Amino acid sequence: MSTAARPDIVVVLADDLGFSDIGCYGGEIETPNLDRVGRAGVRFTQFYSTPRCSPSRAALLTGLHPHQVGIGILTGDERPFGGYAGNLSERCVTAAEALGAAGYGTYMSGKWHLAADVENPTSAWPTRRGFDRFYGTLAGAGSFYDPKTLTRGETDVHDAEVADPDFFYTDAITENAVRFIEDHDLDRGSDPLFLYLPYTAPHWPLHAPEGEVARYRGRFDAGWDELRTERMKRLMAQGIIDVSFTMSERDSEVPAWDDVADKEWEARRMEVYAAQVTQMDAGIGRVLETLERRGRLENTLFLFLSDNGGCAEELAVPEPGSPRRGPRMVPERTRQGASIKVGNAANVEPGTEDTFSSYGRHWANLSNTPFREYKHWVHEGGVATPMIVYWPAGLGTPGSLCTSPRHIVDVMPTFLDVARAEYPAQRGGEPVPPLEGASLVPLLRGEPTQDHELFWEHEGNAGLRRGRWKLVRKHAQPWELYDMSIDRTELNDVAAEHPEIVTRMAAAYEERAQRYGVIPREQILAGQLGLADDDVPELDEGLDSIAGLGEVG
Repeated sequence: MSTAARPDIVVVLADDLGFSDIGCYGGEIETPNLDRVGRAGVRFTQFYSTPRCSPSRAALLTGLHPHQVGIGILTGDERPFGGYAGNLSERCVTAAEALGAAGYGTYMSGKWHLAADVENPTSAWPTRRGFDRFYGTLAGAGSFYDPKTLTRGETDVHDAEVADPDFFYTDAITENAVRFIEDHDLDRGSDPLFLYLPYTAPHWPLHAPEGEVARYRGRFDAGWDELRTERMKRLMAQGIIDVSFTMSERDSEVPAWDDVADKEWEARRMEVYAAQVTQMDAGIGRVLETLERRGRLENTLFLFLSDNGGCAEELAVPEPGSPRRGPRMVPERTRQGASIKVGNAANVEPGTEDTFSSYGRHWANLSNTPFREYKHWVHEGGVATPMIVYWPAGLGTPGSLCTSPRHIVDVMPTFLDVARAEYPAQRGGEPVPPLEGASLVPLLRGEPTQDHELFWEHEGNAGLRRGRWKLVRKHAQPWELYDMSIDRTELNDVAAEHPEIVTRMAAAYEERAQRYGVIPREQILAGQLGLADDDVPELDEGLDSIAGLGEVG
């Protein structure tokens, strides 16, 4: 097979980045590299991920919905329910496997979060799912100064890596990605490469070098109310949000900025978050510069997106004497032996290695401007993501906005399309499901295309989008219906006005849910708690406060 015209493929996945955080999506955070390729490429205005870390990674890499590949909630679930095993199924094909079979060199640097066992190599590890070389973490989150499960290939390299006092995980992800590109160029020459670059930034904890934080000193002193309004104006000016749409109100659980007592501390939280994003952007710039220096950028298909919306999770201060959970996530002490202060409190100033905190609902509401809700939910704030596609040699419409709704399951078919790679009907002698997504290439080139139904389910939060209509609900609540052509911010529920649409779309949702292996949340909870279905208590599905840190993402 000739490889001359096939592009290199680089996909960058941010972790818990909000819809409007980066500059070319209306944010005040400095992202010059993403802004450059965003404005020179195609920016999607209605692209969607799933509402959680592991499920999005599974969907991106397989072109299937997460329940179909064993990642119905997160990793390590270890439940006797097929779609909820918490371990990437062997009955699916990853992009790395398919592209590797088509002659691509396959590389990954960053967060995996698709294996139940993060200590012993299994069939769900990157090196056994098609990646020639891997550097990164296997677990869901952790310290940027001292990340656990840090692995090269199948070898734990944590102790050797973090011994360097200047080690910082975002920079290490970048360094290894650059090394993979350079080595591929030297070793394999004109063969195309596939680089999967899932950063952990800006997922909590709020960690960033002080020099990076300093550039944002005072940037967020105006507070979330004024900054949300400013973002909305920029989103409209850039054409990403229609000028007729109304921004959602400030979250009812978020106080007015004028009423906040600890403004300096609150602003510091967002300063560190912004520094995390800018440091990731600098790393992306290094990757792009390396491709350009090696003469590969012109024919590189570059994608950037987030795994879900901004994260409203608050990290609670542990009770005195309570045991520390999640040892793979929160170290007991810093590398220098100091105690680590966990939780969101005004006496914990984030950024340094001896802290472990998040920016919480207050700032997530800004990150997701103009939408409501957050990671975990399938309202727009949980699933709408920035999506940049840049491919100088391959796009006929550079510098444009794409307003067609598309889903993260469309990424894998796009890779196969540009690589002219086959999607096998079997893996290991067992059949695999057909792809659920469709290639974005015709859409990117301005060719006539048809929208297809988009589906979501996570922890009982559910949704289906069909053209202009979006059917959505929170767990144990009734269906809501929104006309996205005039109400993208989901402020006017018209379910009562269009019961026939609700009925049809709900039936379509149930058909898909059954086909994908979705189990009703009540049954999942009953299985977890050892209760009969009718004895399941009313549980708060929100995860606003996390005191013990287990497998989260």
